[in-house]
Amino acid sequence: MAVIASAPGKVLITGAYLVLEKPNPGVVLTTTARFYAIVKPLHSSTESHSCNRLWTDVKLASPQLFKEATYKLSLESLSLQNVSSSSDNGNPFVEQAVQFAVAAAKAVFVDDHGRQDMLNTILLQGFEITILGSNDFYSYRKQIDARGLPLTSETLASLPAFSAITLNENELDKPNSSSKVRCAPEIAKTGLGSSAAMTTAAVAGLLHYLGAVNLTIATHATYADTVANSDLDLVHAVSQTAHCAAQGKVGSGFDVSAAVYGSQRYIRFSPEILSPAQVSRNSKSLLEAMTEILKNTWDNQKIEYGLPPFMALLLGEPGYGGSCTPSMVGAVQSWRKRDPQNSQEIWKRLAEANADVERQLLLLKHMAQEQEEIYKNVLESCSTQLSEKWMENHIHDSNQQAVVKALLDARQAILGVRNLLRQIGEAAGVPIEPEPQTQVLNATMNMEGVLLAGVPGAGGFDAIFAITLGNSARVRVAHEWSSKGVLPLLVTEDPKGVALEDSDPREREITSGIPSIKK
Repeated sequence: MAVIASAPGKVLITGAYLVLEKPNPGVVLTTTARFYAIVKPLHSSTESHSCNRLWTDVKLASPQLFKEATYKLSLESLSLQNVSSSSDNGNPFVEQAVQFAVAAAKAVFVDDHGRQDMLNTILLQGFEITILGSNDFYSYRKQIDARGLPLTSETLASLPAFSAITLNENELDKPNSSSKVRCAPEIAKTGLGSSAAMTTAAVAGLLHYLGAVNLTIATHATYADTVANSDLDLVHAVSQTAHCAAQGKVGSGFDVSAAVYGSQRYIRFSPEILSPAQVSRNSKSLLEAMTEILKNTWDNQKIEYGLPPFMALLLGEPGYGGSCTPSMVGAVQSWRKRDPQNSQEIWKRLAEANADVERQLLLLKHMAQEQEEIYKNVLESCSTQLSEKWMENHIHDSNQQAVVKALLDARQAILGVRNLLRQIGEAAGVPIEPEPQTQVLNATMNMEGVLLAGVPGAGGFDAIFAITLGNSARVRVAHEWSSKGVLPLLVTEDPKGVALEDSDPREREITSGIPSIKK
């Protein structure tokens, strides 16, 4: 029987660059865009394919990329050997997910001989994993342009679910390319954390398939439910390990944490926790490395977080083909080393501005809980007005004024964040908020019912975001973006993390749809 797990994409609203270092937090929202991993046996029994009990068969398929690869998995070293006719069909993120998930299952069952036997029986049947990503993760501008269709949400919604994926041209290979950090990724993406969501879905699906976790219970757990969350913690540890191994470095991990647990305020783990995986190829087996990592005390911090009620998230694709985040991060780190005094001052001010955005959003959530009607009425009124009119229309009620003040303070804080990120980009020589995005974002902030607008994550050419007061304002912004050549995406916030699905998403013909506002 197939196991189908899914994990969401993310949008980092605050914490760009700072989240790489403890104890700086980042506020990350998860979205309706999801990756799916469908795990099922390759053979009906352990005897039907081979008498060799040292290896088992694995097949990995990515239909959207027209890729399929077959492997032999060593049941001793747990290493994968690609036996396909072409090694180009491999997927390093899913390959690492397979190796470390099997190692984690063996580590979990080390003292339980009955479950070890069950695990071996399952492994000897072989297994295949099919990977599917929501259309929201990828750019379809080329297909839309080729068909002569308008750059609208409606056009995106008309595309078949899990459409084939467009490849980028390499910007650095173009004769007129002058940017040192543009290096658009091979696959045209929208910056929603596809590799983290893909890795997490594969790890979660395989761990559930092997009996090491029970996603049925875990995906209904709350942040406070630590007993049920122990399964999610295992998914998190293995996913972080596999993702870092595939990338060849230890990142902040906010994208994987969001894929597992959902929308949150995140503070990174100590990079040393994953050091066993970095040396496993040389001096440790995968099983030894995974066992040591699971025994470590993970010191990452996560607090449940989400948008206040009656607010909506909108993302747009500017159409520049994406950015190379590692190169941008490297350029910023080089600037900090060259100019420690100025960079530290900007770093401090950016941390303060991020914290202010976070405080105002939390205050608005508290107001929505304590005085729901007042809060709702203020947002409905402000949703049709320019921000400079918000306060003057609520001068006779102090409670309404308090809500408006929090809205205006959040706007002012995000303007400060954007200004500081532009300063960092100029000093480091990287386009964190490129000029075309600045123009669109400034115009967006000057529209009725817009609370925040900016570039998510490390910035660059991937995407822009807006948070509006209600869905009507969201629709207005989407239409305005379309007129400026920015493709509004269908994706919006969904605070849910990893989940066990009850059917193949292709059979349900999943589409993101035009989302409703958060209630």
